[in-house]
Amino acid sequence: MAPSLSTAVSSLLLLLLLAAAISVSSSPPMPEDSIRVISAEKRIDLTSPIVKVFLTLKLENDATAPEASQVLLAFTPTEVEHLAIVKATRAEGKRKKKIYVPLSVKASDLAVAPNGARLYSILLSTPLKPAEVTTLEVFYALTHSLEPFPAEITQSDPQLVYYRDSAVLLSPYHVLEQVTYIKMPSNRVESFTRVDPTSRAGNEVKYGAYNNQLPNSYVPILVHYENNRPFAVVEELVRKVEISHWGNVQITEQYKLKHGGAQHKGVFSSSLLYGYSFETFLARLEYQSRPSISGVSSFKNLLARFPPRVHSVYYRDEIGNISSSHLRSDSHKSELEIEPRYPLFGGWHCTFTIGYGLPLQDFLFESDDGRRYINLTFGCPLLDTVVDDLTIKVVLPEGSTSPQAVVPFLTEQYLETSYSYLDVVGRTTVVLKKRNVVGEHNVPFQVYYEFNPIFMLAEPLMLISAVFLFFVACIAYLHMDLSIGKS
Repeated sequence: MAPSLSTAVSSLLLLLLLAAAISVSSSPPMPEDSIRVISAEKRIDLTSPIVKVFLTLKLENDATAPEASQVLLAFTPTEVEHLAIVKATRAEGKRKKKIYVPLSVKASDLAVAPNGARLYSILLSTPLKPAEVTTLEVFYALTHSLEPFPAEITQSDPQLVYYRDSAVLLSPYHVLEQVTYIKMPSNRVESFTRVDPTSRAGNEVKYGAYNNQLPNSYVPILVHYENNRPFAVVEELVRKVEISHWGNVQITEQYKLKHGGAQHKGVFSSSLLYGYSFETFLARLEYQSRPSISGVSSFKNLLARFPPRVHSVYYRDEIGNISSSHLRSDSHKSELEIEPRYPLFGGWHCTFTIGYGLPLQDFLFESDDGRRYINLTFGCPLLDTVVDDLTIKVVLPEGSTSPQAVVPFLTEQYLETSYSYLDVVGRTTVVLKKRNVVGEHNVPFQVYYEFNPIFMLAEPLMLISAVFLFFVACIAYLHMDLSIGKS
């Protein structure tokens, strides 16, 4: 009985060891086994509410390794949550003939980074051969990554914020040498974490150089500094683009805007419907008489950039038209400076609508396969803003079929039907949705569709029919005897 039990136990252990060996042999190789970072330079721009990071990576493939078709980037879970966009280019050529080739970047399915870090894959245009060296330029933007501290400030206080990052580059590869630069908007830096060697020159803090950092190294740092730039956050933006083959593109944009900085405390009423106290009057008087000191973190105007030849521009809210706007146009662009009805302090909200028209011939084209397509710009026209939730509705002319949207990044897309005056079957509408939108998303996109020109006669025929029926009804009414006869 005992020998059979020991035999069974031995067989079970042998099966477990065999399964472990199979799992180890089938697991993907660690990415740091073949690629190493010769040098890394990380520049963090904190001069605006949007954190912009520029990476320069000099990479080398191991001499005994196979060709590498991708390079991995690592982000912390917090960075992934606030990551708006990632772009990468590869330097090709030497000196004056050097060019930067755009590369595709996408989230990786590999789960080899510890502590919940997320990997993104940069797909190389040509594989990196053994012992070959190449240079990558990476850019990414983070939104809502600056934490106001203190969280509440008065009208006369400057706005101080926290920024958290790592002194060394978080990477799945072995990094031989690296340095990190952090640039602030002013020389007022309250404090910053020191990781020797650390130095500061004016509004810039330098971490490094650091040598021979192991894969997945992370050294947390905290920077506390002054940032009074407008923290303009568009919580929701709905852009409706109506295309008419009669020569016009009508665009209507509905904004829900807020100040995303430190919460305002104290008196300064934003109400326009009721009177306010003497303390509020004094606060408003101080704000107007000392604009460089009082309310430095608030903002009272924004700049929107439109295409040239814009016309019929209006700016209004739920009360009515807002006259405090200025439009400047030239042959390259049009700029609209808008002022809300009251200055926005931290935590305050406002809603408004901007509308304008554009000539159709500047945006409608015909493809080689005979389809028509409209070439528009994605994103938000307001400069230096973050859009939490963006919806773009492209309303095609009635009778359009087979719509197809071509956007250079991932978006949620679906179709719906819109109705307007004189429509019979409704207009096909292409809806695009995206969250966490920044200025780098303001790139062209296209919507292709098929259209039979016979549908252009639908609305004129309906108008003619309506006028004709009205004329017939009038004639019938005039010839109708409505008098009361005698019995």
